[in-house]
Amino acid sequence: MNPSTAWPIAVRRTDISKPLRPLEGLAKYSRVRVFISSGEDLVGSVDIWNRGADLIAVPRLIDAIAKRYSPLLHERQLLAQLSLHEPPPRLLPPTTVSVIIPTCGRPDDLRRCLASMVAQQTRHQLDILVVDNSPSSGAAQAVVRDFPRVRIVSESRPGLSFARNTGIRHALGEIIVATDDDVTAPETWIEKLIAPFVRPEVAAVNGHVLPAELETEAQCRFEAYGGLGKGFTAFEADGAWFRTRRDAVPTWSLGATANAAFRASIFADRAVGLIDEALGAGTPTGCSEDTYLFYKLLKAGHTIVYEPSAWVWHRHRATMGSLRRQIYAYSKGHVAYHLTTLMQDGDQRALLRLFLSLPF
Repeated sequence: MNPSTAWPIAVRRTDISKPLRPLEGLAKYSRVRVFISSGEDLVGSVDIWNRGADLIAVPRLIDAIAKRYSPLLHERQLLAQLSLHEPPPRLLPPTTVSVIIPTCGRPDDLRRCLASMVAQQTRHQLDILVVDNSPSSGAAQAVVRDFPRVRIVSESRPGLSFARNTGIRHALGEIIVATDDDVTAPETWIEKLIAPFVRPEVAAVNGHVLPAELETEAQCRFEAYGGLGKGFTAFEADGAWFRTRRDAVPTWSLGATANAAFRASIFADRAVGLIDEALGAGTPTGCSEDTYLFYKLLKAGHTIVYEPSAWVWHRHRATMGSLRRQIYAYSKGHVAYHLTTLMQDGDQRALLRLFLSLPF
């Protein structure tokens, strides 16, 4: 069986800091994707072929994890032991964090998202703001009424960039978190996502995005295409990374605004500004509003951190028709991103990508 076309795939998470339990309820799946964590910190993932068996026993689970990750786990254990002798890390002082959630006609997704937002365990004051991009339907307002701690504002102009910018304008926090209505998050998400802001040079933090389910062909193909996550290894990019690249700046490798946080002050900086409303889902360009925002941040000399321990679940599109439209939008948006950096920023490195790297 071709691994790229084998679906559905069961999605499970196992915590190696606790006694392992067998994976059950797998009879309709040919394989299971196990996301491995130590507490809430992600280690990686492993695919285990069960070929319709209902259960994967603990010994087989241990064997699969050990074969792939035993050197890494040993290294992490040593680092954890060494860290016991180090001073505790500095913590970001308590602040107000605005979580902006654009929504457009997906009340069930929005309800799941908001339930995970109000369940966050954090020292910070949360300002949860839904931006209704389809206010005439009344669907989002009906959901928000069940969450007294959540505010809602309307943005009738269609497009994700319009909705995010409206949310930014209404945000109360010193930190602004961007996510989507088809995302849910573990209780420690906010704390982990904004922790790097203790460093003053950090202007944005992106986290990992995991598939909530891989039940349909479209969901599996999107994840095989690359999904939204950027892996299990932390990294960062800054002005030097931006300036010393010879090719087009690959800001698409830094994360996505399904799971991102920003200092609110950067949106008032003339060198950065708000999100470009000519880009993004719901516009003719299709996407890339986030990659161009990352571009402007790096060009202005700021640092962007990718922190995989700040992970969320994302519900991918379920049908092949919607997936085709999404990939088409990604293709248009990628070209639009490079044309924007070329024409608005005079960055001729975009030409290498447009005329040499991209397929015709």
